[in-house]
Amino acid sequence: MITENTGQLSNPVILNKEEKEDSRFKEFSRRFLKNRPAFLALILLGIIVISTIMAPIIAPYDPYEGEITNRLQVIGAEGHILGTDEQGRDILSRILYGGQLSLLAGIVPVLIAGLIGGSLGVMAGYFGGMINTIIMRTLDIFYAFPAILLAIGISAALGQGIDNIIIAISIVFIPPVARIAESAVKEVREEEFIEAARTTGAKNFSIIRYHILMNIFSRVFVYCTTQISISLVLASGLSFLGLGVSPPTAEWGVMLNNLKEQIFINPLVTVIPGLFIFISALTINLVADGFRDALEIKQ
Repeated sequence: MITENTGQLSNPVILNKEEKEDSRFKEFSRRFLKNRPAFLALILLGIIVISTIMAPIIAPYDPYEGEITNRLQVIGAEGHILGTDEQGRDILSRILYGGQLSLLAGIVPVLIAGLIGGSLGVMAGYFGGMINTIIMRTLDIFYAFPAILLAIGISAALGQGIDNIIIAISIVFIPPVARIAESAVKEVREEEFIEAARTTGAKNFSIIRYHILMNIFSRVFVYCTTQISISLVLASGLSFLGLGVSPPTAEWGVMLNNLKEQIFINPLVTVIPGLFIFISALTINLVADGFRDALEIKQ
């Protein structure tokens, strides 16, 4: 007998899936919050990111306008909390604006490498055979060069600019991300639930989407988060060498390069951009370690 309320019944499978995902998130949150250094690092990183985003509102001065009479003011000078640079521009304002490009150059290349490298790694790991050989042996070519030298070479060939920095660093990170994804897929594809999905007639695309990606995402995600700090340092290093963002653009690597000549005159002001690079990279690494521990991923 069919009742009128049958349409209001909930699917127990959907409920169980939602409850399971909710419990996983709660467990992840609990483990992450127990990691005090990672939690504090996340708060500090959030403050840095929000401050750079709100730079047009909270920056006290225009980062590109200075006064020669106020050049190389010390930290704590009146009206300039972090001092001024060689052209009298406010260091705090340039740090806030410069963080936009520096953090962008740290995050975007890793996102691009995660999408492209992850896709290549999944294809190589799942299909194996000739596809695996072509993809992985081609990417092995990039391992012939140290990451920093490869980034310098690509940047020198492409020229200056934030777009070219992002392209160069993305190319550097694609091979290692692909290797991590390929290794993870090889482990998962041998599991019984993958074979069960094949026997039910599931297509390769469906298996990859609903079974493979769900089981390797956390490992690839954690690896990518650890690379953001390296990407940030690489981007700043390229700008410091004159291969990235060009002056007078406000960017931490450019600022460090501009101030290096003043190290014997006002050393404390000189190290401020480097200090922000260090703090940002450190907080990102601590947060990434917290994610890894919370997701119980072995190094």
